[in-house]
Amino acid sequence: MNLVSVRLITADVDRLVAFYEHATGLTAARATPDFAELRTPAGTLAIGSTRTVPLFAPGSAEPAANRSAIVEFLVEDVDLLHRRLADGGAEFVSGPTTLPWGNRSLLLRDPDGTLVNFFTPVTPEARSRQRV
Repeated sequence: MNLVSVRLITADVDRLVAFYEHATGLTAARATPDFAELRTPAGTLAIGSTRTVPLFAPGSAEPAANRSAIVEFLVEDVDLLHRRLADGGAEFVSGPTTLPWGNRSLLLRDPDGTLVNFFTPVTPEARSRQRV
């Protein structure tokens, strides 16, 4: 088994794609106006329109309703990213903070309210766990 992607359902694909493209520096691949993917070596963040939900199961997903998941990205320099995103008016939940397990973490919300964690391993143990 291999985790391939996490999909976020949104009422505004263009807005969410623009946020993640700006935050990650990646360019989304757009299959249709209702679906985009931001691909990384470790996995894919998929963004789907509410119009795609009935294709799976009507009413099974609701946009902007997440309060339990955190989308996480390993980045080279979380402090540099924080300065760059601060200029764009990001909604920060927590500024760069070094956590007990050795990651320096920046927590914010995407335009739909999903928590996003950008982190950089800063201790030898954390760097080893992330193989960096």
